[in-house]
This record gives sequence, C-alpha cells and structure tokens, in this order.
Amino acid sequence: MSPLKPLLNKRSTAIALFTLGWAVALLLRFPLMAIAADPMPAELRGIWLTNIDSEVLFSSRNLVEGLQRLHRLNFNTLYPTVWNGGYTLYPSPLAKATFGVEQDPYPGFEGRDMLGEMIVEGHRHGMAVIPWYEFGLMAPAESELAKQHPDWLSTKQDGDRIWLEGGRIPRVWLNPLHPEVQNFMVGLLTEAVERYDIDGIQLDDHFGLPVEFGYDELTVARYRTETGTEPPEDPTDPEWVRWRANQITRLMRRVVNEVRAIKPNCIISLSPNPREFAFEQYLQDWGTWERRGLVDELIVQIYRRDMERFIFEIERADVQVAREFLPVSVGILTGLRGDITDMELISEQVEAVRDHRYAGVAFFFYETLGNRDSLFLGLFPTPARRPEPPDLGWDDSV
Repeated sequence: MSPLKPLLNKRSTAIALFTLGWAVALLLRFPLMAIAADPMPAELRGIWLTNIDSEVLFSSRNLVEGLQRLHRLNFNTLYPTVWNGGYTLYPSPLAKATFGVEQDPYPGFEGRDMLGEMIVEGHRHGMAVIPWYEFGLMAPAESELAKQHPDWLSTKQDGDRIWLEGGRIPRVWLNPLHPEVQNFMVGLLTEAVERYDIDGIQLDDHFGLPVEFGYDELTVARYRTETGTEPPEDPTDPEWVRWRANQITRLMRRVVNEVRAIKPNCIISLSPNPREFAFEQYLQDWGTWERRGLVDELIVQIYRRDMERFIFEIERADVQVAREFLPVSVGILTGLRGDITDMELISEQVEAVRDHRYAGVAFFFYETLGNRDSLFLGLFPTPARRPEPPDLGWDDSV
C-alpha cells in the first residue's frame, strides 16, 4: 500500500464530514432550504361532469372508468352535478321532505349513491371532489318542487313566472328573499357538507335571479318597507338592481357562514359569467362576494370561440382585481352535444390562460373530451396540485 493512501483516506473523510456539517448548519439556519422547489406545479385542472348528454354518472362502472381516465389525463378536480332539473343526484332527506323525491328517479341512479361513489373514487386517485349545484335557484317549470311550492317562485312584473332557457325551455326561479327558499337552499348545501367527505361546494351563474324577476308580492313588500317606494317599472333601474343584488349577497353570506360553521376548510367555489353580465342580467354581484371573502375559488365561464373576445375577457380589469384575493381560473368550453370545440382552439385558450398567469382551467364538459385523450394529455403531460385558496376570512357587513 502506498504511504499516501491513509493520508488521502483521512483527508477525504475530513472533507466529507466538513461538507455534511456545513449542509446541516445551512438547513438549521435556513429551514426553508430543506424543502426543495416543489416538483409538482400548482394548476387547477378541473372538469364538469353532467347528467345531460353524458353517460359517465349513470352507472358505477361508467363512473369508475371515467375517473380512472381523468386521473391518467392528469386532472385534479372534479365538479359533478348534484342539483339538476329539480332533483338531487344523491339521496337527500331534505329533498324527500320538501317535495317527496329523494333523488333523481332516472334508472341510472336507482339503488346508488353517485356522490358517495364519486368521493371514494376521486380521492383514491388524488382528485378533489367539489359537488356542483348546477341549477342553483332555477327549476323546471313542471318540477315537483315548483308544483308543490308555487309560493316560493319569483315573478316578472306582469305576474308571469316562466323564463325560457335558451329561448325555448320553460324554467322558474325560486325567490331568494323567501325564508323557506333560503332554508331549503342552505339546507341542501349543508346537508352534503355534513354527510359527505367533500372538498367543497360549487355554485354557478344560476345562483342569482334574471333581472326581469323580483316583482312577487313578498319582494315588493320588502322593498316598499325598506325604501318607502314602489319598485321601478324598469327592471334595469340601477337602484332596483342594486337592492335585489344585495338580497342575493345576503343569502350567499348565510350559505358561506353555515357551511364554514360545519367544515371551516370547505372550499366555496363559484363559476359565474363575466362580472358585468352576471350583475346586470342575473343580479349576481360576485365582485362583492370575492372582495368580502365569500369565495375561495373563482372559475369565470369564458365560453368564447372567438380568440380575440376570449383574450378581451381574461384581460378585463374586474377579473384582474379578483386575482389579488383568490385563485382565479377560466372555464373553457370543450364542446356541446353535436358541436365539439376544435382541439387547436382549446389548446390556444389553455396557453392564453397560462400566459396570463391564471390559476388554471376547468373544461365543460366530460363527454366532449371525445376520443382525444392523447391531445388532452399533451395539455397536461405531468400531474399538478390544486392551487391553495387564501385564508382571508369573511366580512359580515352586507
């Protein structure tokens, strides 16, 4: 053996010990350095799952296979509809007590708890499950809810209760000022929070009221008491719009307070139309909601196939302001029945969202992914974690 080898070995050991000691000292001095840069980026990758024009919810097998697929495609958030067409899509004691039907009677839901299955399978794959109360305050005109509780319905100035969705489908709207309506809506939401291990609840553009409504006796009497005047004949009168919007904000505040009292970390997700349209046409003042901490996650529906208009919407000042308070993502239309959005446009919109540094995207809706898995995997080639909502508390001043 060379006489230098023992010396070299001792020197190597000394250097190694010195390096290790220095590393430990650095970690003690700067503990954050112990956590390497998160290899998994934060990006919302959500998808809405519907019971219209889609089969994914209608059997346990379809659901399991669908969620396995979404996991492979690196989605991280599921928004399954649970309140649609005047029915819950899970067994609801409150629905049963209110209008006699425990859950949607469609055969695909018989003998099942779709929401319970969704939670088990979604969580197994590391995906958040945030049930979507799609119909909000809207109901089919011939629903059991509408027929059994006609006094719950809001009216137009001429007394008409019917609103045509898409200009052809008759709907009615529950009166957000009616105490029993408020109890029912809050009860639906808190029922799910109490009974299921959900990650949040989601409301959308239907948690509002079309601007032409609000002329029912109860609302008119309340307005008269509070203002000393009759409601204006013009439903778009600014003060009349503001007053009705404030009533919906109060209901939203109650929803949030009661949900958070049960589960403080329950995500309050909102997917509205762009702010100006939402406020002026549906009395939904989500700008106030997010500024007052009533929303943890905002997904603005920007269902535009004109890229110039799409960019205009994501660059609007009101959306930029919202990003100062909470994670804001963009809802992208991947298609409708018989009208699938071109993949090139979807990709362009996703890239625009990323370029503008939004929190992520959500696609409407599952069935329109079509046979394009490899293309969607190209958008989400690796997993991503959900953006964390802020811990801002909320304001009770409204």
